[in-house]
Amino acid sequence: MALLELDHVTKRFGRVVIAEDLSFTVDAGETVGIVGPNGAGKTSLFGLISGDLTPGAGQVNFAGRNITRLDSAARARLGVGRTYQVPRPFTDMTVFENVLVAAQQGGGQRRKASYAAAAAALERTGIAVEANTPAGRLGLLARKRLEIARALATGPSLLLLDEVAGGLTDPEVTVLVEIVRAVNAEGTAVIWIEHVVRALTSLVARMTCLYGGEFIGDGTPAEVLANPRVREIYFGADPDLSADALPAEPEKKDAVPSGGTTPPNPPEKDAEASGGTTPPNPPEKDQQHE
Repeated sequence: MALLELDHVTKRFGRVVIAEDLSFTVDAGETVGIVGPNGAGKTSLFGLISGDLTPGAGQVNFAGRNITRLDSAARARLGVGRTYQVPRPFTDMTVFENVLVAAQQGGGQRRKASYAAAAAALERTGIAVEANTPAGRLGLLARKRLEIARALATGPSLLLLDEVAGGLTDPEVTVLVEIVRAVNAEGTAVIWIEHVVRALTSLVARMTCLYGGEFIGDGTPAEVLANPRVREIYFGADPDLSADALPAEPEKKDAVPSGGTTPPNPPEKDAEASGGTTPPNPPEKDQQHE
């Protein structure tokens, strides 16, 4: 049984077609990359999976359950975690507090369990050393790690990554790929939308291209990137952007440090009760048509 299934899903914003009778499955532990030009509806596709958007027709199934009418909070507690293109942490809160909110509000965990989940997410993403740092002081790579950590703290079995490599240098992209590789190795399925194609080709086993509300090609990265229609739509038929021209997979290494600053003592009460903390921000409207 597939972990995620989109069954003939359709979504339109007026005349703009986001999904046109889309059918798509992802198995447990699978890695899938999605490419496509700007405005193709990739982020909106994530909205249909995570519950930020409701399809006009069709059905979304997760772990054998129909979740089409469930909101994003309910889906997060079932195991659907996601990131957003532009990290928007609570800048006045510490890194640890940001992740704790995700564990409690997104994952539905409480007290010691939420504290442990937050600490583990920081370790997995290599930013435990920043646990007591206000999130507003983080650089771009650290913010990207924090965005992933917040998603991981909810305890997902499916992780949706929305252009987390955007704006990073090549060495930083490599670090991020290794973090995601380690998450997947623990059994978490990953769907990754990305314009930094080499990040996808170094990680995912399967790729597809979204354009005009439909998927074009579905196979290995080499097969999809060699598809003439994909090349014309996404790459402009640039012969230098063939799969063979992309960088080889980097050597695997432990990019996530195991040590780090000990997180602060667990709060005596749930984070949502300490000063009215609100759950992580929903996506901006301008992201829904990406």
